[in-house]
Amino acid sequence: MSLIRRSNVFDPFSLDLWDPFQDFPFGTGSNNSLFPSFARTNSETAAFAGARIDWKETPEAHVFKADVPGLKEEEVKVEVEDGNVLQISGERNKEQEEKNDKWHRVERSSGKFLRRFRLPENAKTEQIKASMENGVLTVTVPKEEVKKPEVKPVQITG
Repeated sequence: MSLIRRSNVFDPFSLDLWDPFQDFPFGTGSNNSLFPSFARTNSETAAFAGARIDWKETPEAHVFKADVPGLKEEEVKVEVEDGNVLQISGERNKEQEEKNDKWHRVERSSGKFLRRFRLPENAKTEQIKASMENGVLTVTVPKEEVKKPEVKPVQITG
């Protein structure tokens, strides 16, 4: 697992890999489609692309928990882009097929996933910590204390 600081331009439309026409009765990306110009991801990638992530805020930190079953630490990346965008990505490879194997069912997904979250201004991005246990990635982003504005009384003379 690596924590990398990058400075790419943030694209708000790339927050999730989502195909709004995925469950419609017509296809996307084919010549017979009503919408032939839409590109489709392959179904293996699409199945894993929506990695489930919870985001909660505590008084001390923002905590992200991602379900990444079967992945090793080195197969997951946690990065900070553009100073305040948390990016969690990884890839689960397809199982090798042997010549003599006879598959009856393949339901486990494989492929790449990528999720991005714009962090609030009070996030301490230089102190982010990530850990992985039992297929759950936990990313903790500490928060800065909210500084109360200094109120200075002014003497009224009359």
